[in-house]
Amino acid sequence: MKLYNRVREFRIGHGLSQKDLAQAIDVNLRTISQIESGRHINPSLNLALKMARLFNVPVEELFRLDDYAGKVDKY
Repeated sequence: MKLYNRVREFRIGHGLSQKDLAQAIDVNLRTISQIESGRHINPSLNLALKMARLFNVPVEELFRLDDYAGKVDKY
């Protein structure tokens, strides 16, 4: 499954540069760039929670799984 994110959208909406966001959540600029471009596909829960708190949204507003999200496997 692929993880999609809206980090760039929220960052721009809050008037932050990538550098501003990186400093606010204590990561390096490269991490933010890679998350936004989809190269860093599995951010830690800690990192996702920091971003969600900064933007005042649930984690699910920032990150979502592909078409399999929300489906329940039947055994």
